[in-house]
Amino acid sequence: MGALHEGHLALINSSKLANHITVCSIFVNPTQFNNKEDLAKYPRPIDADRQKLEEANCDVLFIPSENQMYDELPRLKFDFGDLETVMEGQFRPGHFNGVGIVVAKLFNIVQPDISYFGQKDYQQFLVISTLVKDLSFQIQLVCHPTIREKDGLALSSRNLRLRFEERAIAPLIYKCLQSAISDFKKGISIERIKEQVSEEINSHAGFKLEYIEFADANTLSLLEGYVKNKKVVICLAAFLGTVRLIDNVIVEI
Repeated sequence: MGALHEGHLALINSSKLANHITVCSIFVNPTQFNNKEDLAKYPRPIDADRQKLEEANCDVLFIPSENQMYDELPRLKFDFGDLETVMEGQFRPGHFNGVGIVVAKLFNIVQPDISYFGQKDYQQFLVISTLVKDLSFQIQLVCHPTIREKDGLALSSRNLRLRFEERAIAPLIYKCLQSAISDFKKGISIERIKEQVSEEINSHAGFKLEYIEFADANTLSLLEGYVKNKKVVICLAAFLGTVRLIDNVIVEI
């Protein structure tokens, strides 16, 4: 959705290495926002984005207008089942329907062979994987590892909206996720880990935890306790001031 950073450019670089032609689409999709204020404030530095893509040798930039993508509001509704009832789906109702519609439209317009997505939006990746499977899109999906700042903060377009003092404490999210992995492996209960993370994040002025959840990385089924021989994703969302940040880590148990 624009406001490109090194995380986005890592996707471009991965595509350049594996494909003859790399296409990047930029479109701030209104149907996936359930907060009009958030949509209005979403950064749109299109000139800077163009320059970054030129420097990355991206072959094609597709920037449709809102009228081109939606000459009228879509009546189609996607239901992604349990994938959209937890975490982001729970706190952003209708979000994944909007994601599904715009991604399906972009897939139909661009007709890619391979499509690259970042792990930071892991739940979104699983939703799109379901979309591709259920609608028989002949597209290979690649989930690229999250790119981080040196202090651990996951790169995000929303980081541009953080004030100086907020940016200074934002890496606490990743530190809490790292601690959660360690404690989970030690056998500390998920309930206790959630309490500790909540206490840590909410103890800082301006920070407010929205959720931290432990889930099966393949299905997003929420876990209540320690499990062996399973790929687990720990997902976290928090507000820092008025900016909502998300992150996750994946661990093999």
